[in-house]
Amino acid sequence: MSLIKHLGLDHPIIQAPMAGVSTPAMAVAVSNAGALGSIAVGAAGAPAAGAMMAEVRAGTSRAFNVNLFVHARPRRDAAMESAWREALATLFAGFGAEPPEQLTSPYVSFAEDDAMLAVLLASPPPVVSFHFGLPGEDRIRALRSAGCLLVSTATHEDEARAAEASGIDAVVAQGYEAGGHRGMFDPSAPDENLSTLELTRRLSRATALPVIAAGGLMDGRDIRAALDAGAVAAQLGTAFLLTPESAADAGYRAALASDAARHTVMTDAISGRPARSVQSRFTDWAEGQRARRPDYPVAYSAGKALNAAAKSAGEAGYGALWAGEGAPRLREGDAAGLIAVLARELAEAQPARN
Repeated sequence: MSLIKHLGLDHPIIQAPMAGVSTPAMAVAVSNAGALGSIAVGAAGAPAAGAMMAEVRAGTSRAFNVNLFVHARPRRDAAMESAWREALATLFAGFGAEPPEQLTSPYVSFAEDDAMLAVLLASPPPVVSFHFGLPGEDRIRALRSAGCLLVSTATHEDEARAAEASGIDAVVAQGYEAGGHRGMFDPSAPDENLSTLELTRRLSRATALPVIAAGGLMDGRDIRAALDAGAVAAQLGTAFLLTPESAADAGYRAALASDAARHTVMTDAISGRPARSVQSRFTDWAEGQRARRPDYPVAYSAGKALNAAAKSAGEAGYGALWAGEGAPRLREGDAAGLIAVLARELAEAQPARN
């Protein structure tokens, strides 16, 4: 049985999980519209994750996806963290603030989060997906035994093969065009920067797993191109950022609606991991900085503090304005309406001739 039929989807479309932006309301609307809605709980603790899952279940009886971060434990380096705080000090001073005295690691990796595993097993979601890596065999076995379909992000063939060997059911081919964090298992390893369609083609040949294409996909023609490249479904995130169900704040929405959205950049300055963002004052500043960033998510604690200081002064250009290269083609409208438009455009798009 195909992945789409297994999940009972009407359309081969997945709404990407976007921590801090995708909401239970978005997932409900997308799932009820016949696609796969997603929530991201990697930035939430177990109690909050349980509440988010309950909200989705209360709104839909259809399949949905719960996404988790599986990052490596950050290496703590006091000298590096101090140097990074010092580098940021001028920016903080511009808003009448100072960097935090100590940087923290705000997110717990699912690889070490027993409380999160317990929440998932208490009420298993239809789909569980992983970003930044793979959990241990015991966690994969427990989730599979609970009936969860498991999905992992892959940015090259080796990651996809590792996912297949570990018992993962499908992989998300995350192209370099994608907004937000690169899902690479090792952020210090070389990145081939493969496009979504090229990566989809390679992963379709590298493993027997179903491939979900992600990165820069904004309309039905993009989805058709992904399917023609070998994907069984397309995952779209940036396309949903302007929906009323999105938690993007006014500053984020304004940036997406501005000319700045035509200039997305990959940066590790905000969080300590490479991520694609709308060009902003912070990304412009970061381009000239040679100071080493602390590991993810330690660097993120500084980035979040800077954003809070900037927002308190009425400045929105220092946040995590994650967006893919397709941002200039953003459309307004609600999530269910967007699924309907995408499905119609996909039906109208002609498959490529072999």
